[in-house]
Amino acid sequence: MNEATLIRKGLFRKVLRAILMMVSISIAFFIFGVLGAVNKAFNAGVDVAAANRLVIVNAINFTVSMPYAYFGRVQGVDGITHVTHANWFGGYYQQPANFVQTFAVEPETYLDVYPELILPPEQREAWINTRTCLIVGQALATQYGWSLGDRIPLNSNIWQQADGSSDWDFDICGIFTAEDSSVPTNYAMFHYEYFNESLAFARDTIGWMILTTEDVSLNDQVADEIDAMFANSPAETETTTEAAFSQAFVEQLGNINLILTSVIGAAFATILMIVGTTLVLAINERTKEIAVLKTLGFQSGRIFRMILTESFLLSLIGGAIGLGLATALVMAAAEGFQAFLPGFRMPLSVVWQAFALMIAFALVTGFFPAFNAMRIRIVEAFGKL
Repeated sequence: MNEATLIRKGLFRKVLRAILMMVSISIAFFIFGVLGAVNKAFNAGVDVAAANRLVIVNAINFTVSMPYAYFGRVQGVDGITHVTHANWFGGYYQQPANFVQTFAVEPETYLDVYPELILPPEQREAWINTRTCLIVGQALATQYGWSLGDRIPLNSNIWQQADGSSDWDFDICGIFTAEDSSVPTNYAMFHYEYFNESLAFARDTIGWMILTTEDVSLNDQVADEIDAMFANSPAETETTTEAAFSQAFVEQLGNINLILTSVIGAAFATILMIVGTTLVLAINERTKEIAVLKTLGFQSGRIFRMILTESFLLSLIGGAIGLGLATALVMAAAEGFQAFLPGFRMPLSVVWQAFALMIAFALVTGFFPAFNAMRIRIVEAFGKL
C-alpha cells in the first residue's frame, strides 16, 4: 500500500460523488474552451493587425464617409509607404440571408497595404485590369462553391445604382489566400471606380483609408499630421492603429469580451462553490481514517500533500476531459464557421490558460480541506467514537 494508492482510494472513496464532481469541472472547462475559441475568433482582426498599419476614418463615426479628395492629400504625407481606401458595400448573394462581406477598394494599392494576402501574379494582373473583376477569399469561395471565371450578381442593401437597380454583376477573376490561417479570407473586393461611377448618390466619397508607415515609431507623428490636416473641415478625421480600429468594429456588436468573461466567471464561481463544499464534507467524513494514518506515523505535512493531490487530480482529470471535448467540438465546427468566424479554432493560448486555471482551481478548492485534514488531532478524532 503506497501513497499513490491511498490518494486514488481517497479520491474514489465514493465513486459516484467523484464522477459527478469531475463532470461539473469538465462542464466548466468545456464552456471555457468553446467561448475562449469564439472570443479569439471575434478578435482575430486585432491579433493579426500590423503594427505599422493605420486606419483613417471620419471623426464622427467610421460609418460616415469622407471626400475622395482626402485620398490624394494623404498620399503626400511624409513617413507613409503605401495608402489605399475602401468602401463598405454590404452585399448579399441571391437572397438577403446569403450575406457576403464586400468592399469597393482601390485595386493596386490595396494589395500593397495588405501583403499578407496572396493572389497569383496572373490573377493579380486580371484584378487590376478588369473593371468588373471580383476577387474573393478562399473561405468565401468555398462557402458558395465559386470558382475562377464565374459570373455572379451581388445585391447591396445600402447602395443603389443611378438606374434604380441595386444589383452589380461581377466576374470572379481571382481567389486570394493568406500567409497565416488566422488572417481572414471570408470577404470579397471589387473596383472602387466601377462602384463609384454607377452610384445614384454619395459619389466621390470613401469610407476609410488604410496606410502603412515607414516605421512604427512614426505612427503618432503621421496620425497627428493627418488629423491636423483635416481639422475644422466638414469631415474631420480620426487616425488610429489598425488594431484599435478592429477593436472598435468588434465593439459595435457589444462588449463581446465582457459578455464571455461574465459567462465563464459565473460558471466557474458556481462550480467552485459546489466542488469546494463537497471536498470539505468528504474530508469531514474521513476524520477517523486520517487519525488512523497519523497513528501509523503519517506526518501532518504528508497528510496535507495527499489531500491536496486528490484535489489536483480531480481538477486536472475533469478539466482535461472538458477541454478535450471543447477542442473536438471546435475542430468539427471550424470549417463550417470559417465564413462567419475566420480563424475559429482552439488557440494554444486558451489551452495554456485552461491548464493554469485547473491548477488555480485545485488550489482554491483543495487548500482548506487539506489544511483541515492536517490539523486533525488524533485524541479528538477517536474521542468521537
